[in-house]
Order: sequence, then C-alpha cells, then structure tokens
Amino acid sequence: MALLYILHSLLKLAFLCSFWPTVVPLSLNYPAVFNFGDSNSDTGGLVAGKAFPMTQFNGETYFHEPSGRFCDGRLIIDFLMEAMELPYMNPYLESVGSPSFQTGCNFATGGSTILPANAASTNPFSFNLQLSQFFRFKNRALTLLSKDKELQNYLPAEDDFNKGLYIFDIGQNDLDGVFYFPASDEQVVAFISKLMSELNYGMKRLYDAGARNFWVHNTGPLGCLPRIIATFGKKPSNLDEHGCVASHNRAATVFNKKLHDMCLQFLAHSPEANITYVDIFSIKLNLISNYSLYGFQQPLAACCGYGGPPLNFDTRIACGVTKDLNGSIVTANPCNNTAEYINWDGTHYTEAANGFVADEILTGNYSDYPHLRNSPFLT
Repeated sequence: MALLYILHSLLKLAFLCSFWPTVVPLSLNYPAVFNFGDSNSDTGGLVAGKAFPMTQFNGETYFHEPSGRFCDGRLIIDFLMEAMELPYMNPYLESVGSPSFQTGCNFATGGSTILPANAASTNPFSFNLQLSQFFRFKNRALTLLSKDKELQNYLPAEDDFNKGLYIFDIGQNDLDGVFYFPASDEQVVAFISKLMSELNYGMKRLYDAGARNFWVHNTGPLGCLPRIIATFGKKPSNLDEHGCVASHNRAATVFNKKLHDMCLQFLAHSPEANITYVDIFSIKLNLISNYSLYGFQQPLAACCGYGGPPLNFDTRIACGVTKDLNGSIVTANPCNNTAEYINWDGTHYTEAANGFVADEILTGNYSDYPHLRNSPFLT
C-alpha cells in the first residue's frame, strides 16, 4: 500500500508539474508566422512600400547584397524562422518575384509606431495599418484558396491562421520620439499607457478573428544606441554605468513593465490565448554589459558609421552615405569585422548580435508564459 501511495503521489506531482512554467529550451512548431513590428524585424517592407534607398552595405555579411533589412545580415526574426525550420518571411508589401506567403507574412516596416501615423510621421505603416493589411491579406488569401486549391503552395490555409504564431516587436519608435519634445515623467508614463491600450486593442482584434498564439518582445535598452548617446548623452551626468543614456533606459523599463501588465490584462479577457513574453531588454543589456565574455570588442560603437571612437557615429551622415562635411568628402563605411560589433549603424544591431539575442531567446531563460500561471490546475 505504501508503494502504491508513493507511486500515486509521484504521478500526481508529475501531472501538476506538466503545467508549471519551467525554464526549458523553446521548441517552436507553428505552421505559419505573422509578424507586426518596426525595423527590428522588417525584412523588406519599407523598401517595397516606400522605395526606401537601402545602402549597399546592408545585407553584406549573409545575403551579400541589400536584402531590405536594416542590418549587415540576418535579424532576430530570421534566426527564429530558422529555428522553426521555416523560410525567411516575405514582406506583405513586396510584389516582385512571386513571393510565397504559405508559411506566413511580415507586416513590419522600418520606422513604424504603435500609435497611428499622422501627417508628420515618417512612416505611414503604423500598427493599425499593419492590422488592416493583415485582415485584407487573410480575407484575400481565403477567398483565393476557395477558388483555386493549387494556391495552397503560396498562401496559408485557414487552419494555419488559427494555429499560427503572431509576433509583436514594436514600440521603440514611439518611445524614441517622446524625448524630442518637453515632457514630464508623468506625461511619459501616460503616453506609454496610451501605447498599451492601442496594442491591447489590436491584439484583441486578432484574437477575435481566431489568433491564439501570441509572442511579444519587450523593447531593448534604447539608451544604449549610439544615435541616442550622441544626441542625449553629451553630459556625463546623463549616462549610467554602462555609458548609456539613463533617462531612455528608465523609460524602456517602464514601457516593459506596462507591456507585461498589458499581457496579463489581455489574458484575463482572452482565456484561450497563449502568450510568450520575451525579455529582449535583459538579453541586450547583458550583452552590452558583458560584451567581451561573448566575443565582442565594441559594446556601443557603430560598425557602419563615421567619426571614430567612442561611438563612430555622426548624426549628419548615415551608414553608406558619402557627403561633404566641413569641406571634406567623407563616407560612413562599415568596419572590417562586423562580428566584433554589437551595433551596426547607430540604431540597429549587427547580425552577430542578433544571432546572440536569438540564441538566448531559444534557451527559454528570458521568456515568461503568463497563461500557464493561470492554469486551473495550479493552486
């Protein structure tokens, strides 16, 4: 009897533990991926949508030509697609080359914001427009599939929309922009709350349309970008122990706390949703803080820029551009070895850094699964 009791207890414990959010390497298995975001995950949307002039150096490390990405090679989203053994994502706005959307579609475009774009916006493809594009894409795909089954080799099936993964990596541009106008701490917090309401509303629209698997990236350490340091970090008192602009990183921390809270609120009204909240901020700050341990030599300087140490960034000249500065013709050229640098062009990360971030994501150590904590089996 004692043995039976022990066996029963062990089985009960194993059953309960199966619902506990343990830290294990992520195993991603989805038939399709639908991504919403900005330049951190743009695989060619801005180039296709606005004919944005991409420098010849973008893409040089991996694609050996411009690939529509703001990077010397692959983005985090590219490495995640590799982990899922799915092809790289085609942008919704790309019409040339017969792109396949069988395993999903990328709606992210560089410069996008959570808040709706206005007349002063540099990019019209804000989150609300990306959502509209998605719903048109879905309706059009299902209509075409109902008329021609052979198109299933190019478009997602209806079941793939329901079982697919919906990724959100957006908000950095909203947060970035708020610092160019006078604002109190209270106003910044109120602004972030507005962003969360907009994001929550969009996710709920997707949920009501059948989406169930949500993957949310928080925002990285904004204050550690060379562009931000060059603009707001001229006074040493504005910098933290890492050499990053403290105010921007504090705002990013507030943004991320409210983003996590929003995920919990979303779950409370969407009981069938599964959410993975990924702490990009901690991954990137750990990389910047301990860069030499991970094989990097430059934690804050831009690889492709102009000006030399410590930032190799000049707000007057972008990566790959040649122009007259103070009577001299100069070019913002890339570094000799991009793998030594975390930052690519002052705003975006190198392929080497993106690969590191993706590897850390896939360990599961930086992911939270709040839907598991709400399991009815846990008391």
